[in-house]
Amino acid sequence: MLSSERLRPFFFPKSVVIVGDSETPGRPGNIVLSNLKNADFQGKIFPLHPEGQSILGLPSLRKLQDIPQEYRPVDLAILVPPSSLEPEAIDDLAGIPSRAVLVMGGRREKSRPGAFPEKEIKAKAEKHGLLMLGPESLGLVNTRGRLHALPVFSNPKAGGIGFFSESGALGLALLDWAGKEGMGFSAFVSLGNKAMLDESDILAYLADDPETRVIAGCLGSITRGRRFLHAALPASRRKPIILFRSGHTASGSRAASSNSGALFDPDLAYEAIFKQSGVLRAEKLEDVFLLARSFASQPLPQGPGVGIITNCGGAGIVAADACENAGLNLSALSAETFARLKDFLPPFASFFNPVNMTEAADEEAIRRTLEAVLADRSVQAAIIVLMPTAVFPSERLALSLLSALSPRKDKPVLCCFMGGQNVDNAHRLLEKAGFPCCRFPEEAAASLAAMYKYSRWRLAPLPVEICYRRDLSRARKVIDEARGFHMIRLAEFQAQELFQAYEMPLLKTRLARTSEEAVQISRQFKQAVALKIASPQIYPKTDVDGVLLDLKNPADIRNAFMDITARAKRLRPEAHIAGCLVQVMAPREAREAVVRFRRTERFGTLVMFSLGGIHLEVFKDITCRLVPLSLDDAGGMIREIHAFPLLSGLRGAKSANLNALEDILLIMSQMAQDFPEIEEAECDPVLVSEQGALVADMRVILSKQELQP
Repeated sequence: MLSSERLRPFFFPKSVVIVGDSETPGRPGNIVLSNLKNADFQGKIFPLHPEGQSILGLPSLRKLQDIPQEYRPVDLAILVPPSSLEPEAIDDLAGIPSRAVLVMGGRREKSRPGAFPEKEIKAKAEKHGLLMLGPESLGLVNTRGRLHALPVFSNPKAGGIGFFSESGALGLALLDWAGKEGMGFSAFVSLGNKAMLDESDILAYLADDPETRVIAGCLGSITRGRRFLHAALPASRRKPIILFRSGHTASGSRAASSNSGALFDPDLAYEAIFKQSGVLRAEKLEDVFLLARSFASQPLPQGPGVGIITNCGGAGIVAADACENAGLNLSALSAETFARLKDFLPPFASFFNPVNMTEAADEEAIRRTLEAVLADRSVQAAIIVLMPTAVFPSERLALSLLSALSPRKDKPVLCCFMGGQNVDNAHRLLEKAGFPCCRFPEEAAASLAAMYKYSRWRLAPLPVEICYRRDLSRARKVIDEARGFHMIRLAEFQAQELFQAYEMPLLKTRLARTSEEAVQISRQFKQAVALKIASPQIYPKTDVDGVLLDLKNPADIRNAFMDITARAKRLRPEAHIAGCLVQVMAPREAREAVVRFRRTERFGTLVMFSLGGIHLEVFKDITCRLVPLSLDDAGGMIREIHAFPLLSGLRGAKSANLNALEDILLIMSQMAQDFPEIEEAECDPVLVSEQGALVADMRVILSKQELQP
């Protein structure tokens, strides 16, 4: 990531030049110039005009070369159409020179009119040492620096939310909506096509920005998963990060078509990155700012206990349901709190949680109730749900709340005025005073749940990576031998050798090249065995009926060997048949799991976990993380699947050995780090029981070119 100092020319430029049409009213360049002027930008502004006429009262220059020497290099150049559609403009800027360039026009698609090759403009910028935002960025705002470089007439209010968006139009729409709701911003950045600067760079900058209390964003994609993780992980320890990602459904992004690809649904990768980096994921667009508003204005809750205060019993019940659904607890108020409430509330009020003050509650009752509930040690946060009445309209209730809320700074309090036009003034009063006000209790409960989740994340110890013992020279020999034969897929007996080098717990398995050798191996195992076809070209083995189970006497083993090998040769004559693998039968009470890692160009290497069978193929009950895995990552992956009760012990069943499963996940993570030439590796099935976990079958695929983990 670039340092904050490197990005400073974008946010605190001392000089700005607008390249393109800035004289025509209504054109982007003219609007940007007007916004810079109206924001009282303190730096020097250089608009260009071929005849040197003043624009909006500002003197202009005929060409870039006319910029005085004392203002060179120019901190920020803004390319607006039509100049932004000309790659040569980058060369012109290099002649001044410039430090940073914001490209508002241009398109990635070569087939569209006015497009230019994005790689060309990026290469030019890199050649000249220019930092570039865009192309197709719609600008940026820094309220502290009085920089307002947007091609729309708006005036974002100063505040603590730093916001970036991949979609410029969507970002501007959200900025406008949030402004209407009274939210303030420290910065806004339209990322555009992210040819050079991307979400990781902006996120790292906002983490260092003293004016930014909350980082929020809307993304369609993450450019590089590992890079984002390295930026977001330290940032989230300092400030909450709230992101919405579009394109997470089957319609929004094309799902993988193969079975192995289906395991790596891109949205699983995003979910993994967010979890490992501490990012809070917003489920809906509006949630981005509803959450950001609460984080920016309220302290974090120190526990899940919530006290609910209302003047309507029905609304209190709705709020209680919302808290439970969000994973929060309704605090059991103490006897002392009960006695305090009984002193001033009418006898027909409800003194338990939710506390129903009834519609007769006046300003004094609201103030004293809030004080009593917040003073209770079991309450870490409060939700106030109020309904206007004929005697107490919403404005009067809001003013009484403000007098009670202002002295409190130690516990978060979220307000909820339910209604339409009758509560608009109350919302405005509370928002203006810096107290978030929700339309419905569900919004308040979801915000508190996110705040509590984040408070736990900040207090949790940093993840500890685990390095497992392995024989690297033995493992390297297996890989090099396969490479020497130009193999892409390892035969199972080769994969066995590789996994043994990592001390992976395997079912006892040996390669038999003849039927008699299979009998001898089974006698050494002294228990029922399975026979599996051994061929690097045949996968899955069931395609040739290449697996026979529960074989006990020598005659059955001989016949099974002959049947399997003969059928494989007949159905797959091109395949090399090495013989059969003889494997002891798995414990009958074992449950099947699948562990796999796969490399992706965008995200890096992902490790996956699922139970086998329909849990994987039908329900897609899968979790994943980026390597390297920590111990917490491995434990979290296992416990996150919906079918986890099948492992933890359901209806009296014995719990599976979860530590053994964690070991397999961590070993796979270690292997992925050690051998970047392994593109994909799979343990399927992993047979897990109370005693432990054993890998029964495995698959290893080498990449055609080495990729980084």
